[in-house]
Amino acid sequence: MSAKIYTKTGDKGSTSLLGGKKVPKSDRKIEAYGNVDELNSFLGMLKDQNEVENRLKQQLYWIQEHLFTIGSLLATEPGFSGFELPKITEAEVKQLEVWIDKFDSELPPLKNFILPGGHQAVSLSHVCRSVCRRAERSIVALGNDEDIQDVIIRFVNRLSDYLFIFARAIGKELDVPETPWSPNSD
Repeated sequence: MSAKIYTKTGDKGSTSLLGGKKVPKSDRKIEAYGNVDELNSFLGMLKDQNEVENRLKQQLYWIQEHLFTIGSLLATEPGFSGFELPKITEAEVKQLEVWIDKFDSELPPLKNFILPGGHQAVSLSHVCRSVCRRAERSIVALGNDEDIQDVIIRFVNRLSDYLFIFARAIGKELDVPETPWSPNSD
């Protein structure tokens, strides 16, 4: 007989970190890796859009793999040494920058802020970007309580830039016009 998916160990509002330490589900650590998990889920939905071509799906898959690594690092009790966890390095940040620069070189320069929308894939890219920003804020807040590797914050910060330019690139590919923000128009 297989193990059940539910353990009931969290029924009283606590959960265990990797390493065994029990913390409340409201802990900043849980908030941070929960936001990363939510972002990863939305990226899966974005990757599943028919309009996203395969080379871009591969980029999103690569990002999901690295977000899972970040989530595992954030879910780990400080001082844990049970086994070696995967790492995020400057090479991953640089890879995002390469993709950002490539997209940017193929897009017209921005002259205004733009409003999300125009196509489901474009809008979903912006949802991912805004969830990424929330994840970044929660990781920075967690950094007020414990040491967070700077490269994790850089990766997530760069990822939000990637998702913004990804939305623009998808829009261009789908011939969706960008809607400029016009705060004084009626």
